[in-house]
Amino acid sequence: MGNSLTTEFSCTSPIETPLSFHLCFAMSIEPPLAPSPDGSVGVGSPAYYRINLALFCAGFITFVTLYDVQPLLPLFAESFGVSPALSSLPLSLATTSLAVGMLFAGTLSESLGRRRTILFALLITSLLALATGLCRSFEALLTLRLLQGMALAGVPSVAMAYLGEEMDNKALGSAMGLYISGNAFGGMSGRIGSALLCDHFKWSSAIAIIGGLSLILTLVSWFALPPQKGNTLRPFRAAYLLSSLGRQLQNRALLCLYALAFLCMGGFVSLYNYIGFRLMALPYSLPAATVSLIFLVYLLGSFSSGMVGRLTHRFPLASLLNLTLLAMFIGTLVTLFTPLPLIVFGVAGVTCGFFGAHALASSWVGRLAGNGKAQAASLYLFCYYQGSSLSGTLGGLFWEHAGWPGTAGMIATLLMIALVVASKLKLLTS
Repeated sequence: MGNSLTTEFSCTSPIETPLSFHLCFAMSIEPPLAPSPDGSVGVGSPAYYRINLALFCAGFITFVTLYDVQPLLPLFAESFGVSPALSSLPLSLATTSLAVGMLFAGTLSESLGRRRTILFALLITSLLALATGLCRSFEALLTLRLLQGMALAGVPSVAMAYLGEEMDNKALGSAMGLYISGNAFGGMSGRIGSALLCDHFKWSSAIAIIGGLSLILTLVSWFALPPQKGNTLRPFRAAYLLSSLGRQLQNRALLCLYALAFLCMGGFVSLYNYIGFRLMALPYSLPAATVSLIFLVYLLGSFSSGMVGRLTHRFPLASLLNLTLLAMFIGTLVTLFTPLPLIVFGVAGVTCGFFGAHALASSWVGRLAGNGKAQAASLYLFCYYQGSSLSGTLGGLFWEHAGWPGTAGMIATLLMIALVVASKLKLLTS
């Protein structure tokens, strides 16, 4: 039992990626097979469908509750009288605590059990989202979001470990695809759904409604997810965890990939955090619900990640990575123009470039990590979410002092540094 992920797909980080790409991947399911001789879960078995249902819901809950605040940042600034930079803290604090928690969640789940860790994480984050409906101060909101990020750390990497240990090799690919499609669908639904709900409810009520939906889906996961057979509980050993993480920090090529995760995600999140402020201000004066529709551009990432995946068989990874970073850089510059169609076009360019760059970098981590793939992926995710947290808030300071040109300039600077890092990576791996 206990299959390990050895393909390129396995090296991809368990975070949201474009929805339709993974749905198409996941729907390529083979006919039902006979039970696996080692007792692992095979395609077409009742346990296969139960696990897929439970973990699709888990992926949805994780990212709908994490990103439902992103389109609401202008409303936070208005409701609490805080600056745009401070209004980003509900998202930044959640991603920071998530990033830190994910370094330890996988090892802790070996002591508590994968299933128990996932389900309690879902339950806690749903209850915290419901509690947001009672928020009356900015400090209370920040506290809830910090706790929510800590709780969410118990889902992404642990869910992938659960699948790797329970599914047989032929079932693993489609199950992983469905799980990640839940991530993507949740991320997009949270961003758009919360803004649409705010047309009819207060922002706190909108988040609480999403929390109620998450609680219902948590109950679905609770009853659907089978007891685990492939995981042997073992005592938590902090020394082993720290030493294995330390080994991954000695690889200079991996350090470049971690830096790229930080820089690219930082620029990407900064753009989406503050483009709403620009479009809700003059001369556009768009309502929040309309601005949230820009998140539909995420679907274009399906084409970029799929196309980049196919091109890796024809072109060097380093060349493709530079191309995706250039797409992000040029897209950022295009958003400086005033016409709304050009702004949307620029956002689309950044989005396509980002998902292509992430697909390349995350798969490259697995190629370079050797036996420490889990620890390397954890460090990649840590840097990825730290980029979201730190740069996502820093972009607000540039917005306050220099408007959109200031924020776009910061993003462009991050991407220029990323291009330098990519050149260094090419030298180290050539």
